[in-house]
Amino acid sequence: MTNEKFIGFTMEKTKHIALVAHDGKKKELVEWCDRNKDVLKNHFLCGTGTTAKLIAEKTGLPVKGYCSGPLGGDQQIGSRIVEGGIDFLVFLWDPLEAQPHDPDVRALLRIAVVYDIPVANNLATADFLLTSKFMEETYERQVENFNVTIQERVKAFQK
Repeated sequence: MTNEKFIGFTMEKTKHIALVAHDGKKKELVEWCDRNKDVLKNHFLCGTGTTAKLIAEKTGLPVKGYCSGPLGGDQQIGSRIVEGGIDFLVFLWDPLEAQPHDPDVRALLRIAVVYDIPVANNLATADFLLTSKFMEETYERQVENFNVTIQERVKAFQK
């Protein structure tokens, strides 16, 4: 096991983008994808259930669909982030509508932060991400090596 404090992850030129939207925001996300399909077509897209299906139907873009959010789709996207299979997340969540799966939503957003994944929660941020110079090149992310952190915490408790 490495003793490095951080682990590097490389985002390749072709990004893996997760697209997620609550019901009240699906139309916005679908329209955003349609407006940006010339950029998005050069990347790997995935999304939760209905959102992925709607984007694929409206735009013609290939979108790998996972389960619906309430049925575990948020958790599936989260596991892909942990595995290094998602480079950034566009998640248009509805701040005015409580969701029955809010704990899953919170867990997904937390895991994105833990793994240093850029997250857009509104269209302005999504536009900034999509037009960033980093969309055209590789990018190195640095993620805390939690194995080292855990070892340090255990040593501190043993004192």
